[in-house]
Amino acid sequence: MSSSGRSRARVVAVEPVLPAHRHSQDDIADVLAPLLSASGASPALLHRLHAATGVRTRHLALPLEAYPALVTRPDAFDATNAVFADVALDLAERAVKGALTSAGLDPADVDVLLFTTVTGVGAPSVDAVLAQRVGLRPDVVRWPGFGLGCVAGAAGLARLEEFLAGRPGAVGLLVSVELCSLTLQAGDPSVANLVASGLFGDGASAVVLTGAERAGTAPGWDVVDHTSRLLPDSADALGWRVGTSGFRIVLSAGLPQVLARHVGGDVRDFLTAHGGPDAVDRWVVHPGGPKVLDAVADALELPEAALELSWDVLRRTGNLSSSAVLHVLADTPHVPGERVLVLAVGPGVSTETVLLEAV
Repeated sequence: MSSSGRSRARVVAVEPVLPAHRHSQDDIADVLAPLLSASGASPALLHRLHAATGVRTRHLALPLEAYPALVTRPDAFDATNAVFADVALDLAERAVKGALTSAGLDPADVDVLLFTTVTGVGAPSVDAVLAQRVGLRPDVVRWPGFGLGCVAGAAGLARLEEFLAGRPGAVGLLVSVELCSLTLQAGDPSVANLVASGLFGDGASAVVLTGAERAGTAPGWDVVDHTSRLLPDSADALGWRVGTSGFRIVLSAGLPQVLARHVGGDVRDFLTAHGGPDAVDRWVVHPGGPKVLDAVADALELPEAALELSWDVLRRTGNLSSSAVLHVLADTPHVPGERVLVLAVGPGVSTETVLLEAV
């Protein structure tokens, strides 16, 4: 789907938030090692795998010492999902209030709310309770989404742009909450689970977009264009297997190779109508891990410094799934006239690419 030829929606505020419980990667590995297999995963192995993620610190939904009792309960899925509902609501509220304040808007100004997560489930979904807590109008249009995973932050920008193209006087709100620590699988010594236990963190974000008529002279990033891709023969490379124990990670070692085969050509094709890769001033790439960032940089022949903001978010917070790319966008300098490419990767394997222009 392209926004070319339409009046442009504008990103006017991005508010990243993190839970208060911040821990070093080494401390997390020390606590998790006894939990990941019946005999206890090798602490030395776990420390090596965690170090290889490039993550130095992460913020967790709960204090680190709470996890052993929580994830080893017989009803761990019930218990962690209940924690998700409470913590996700609090983080979402912080993010929304911060974003609306930054945008100079009131809750009653919001016309559409898109909520995304892939780390907890519920009906009513978090956004229904959130809307009432922060004072959104009763007629707000809600789109709760589950399943897009890490790609959903970028996809949410694109879907809201499509909504606002038909309602240029409207205000859209994207909210992402991911509490990846609550998906930890105790007693699972698989490499995928060990790596995931060191890669993913917890966080949330809210983004305010306005239609072209509502944007006026407010500074922000206009949505120039966007595109979606499902990569062939890659459905088993990334995602969840959901069962009685909850969300069990699917994380193939071949994911970087999938990206290497497709991302370069797909992004160049998308940018053909916009001056090509050289016309992009800043790259906001999902910090999915060192191998993901390296694969994207190699495929697009980017200089080492091009993805430094993504590397920095990865070091400070880990991979925040759908919120991660929005945290990178929040750190991106706003320089009028510059073009910013937002690129995220998620289950499918899917990619979402959004071209922004600072105004």
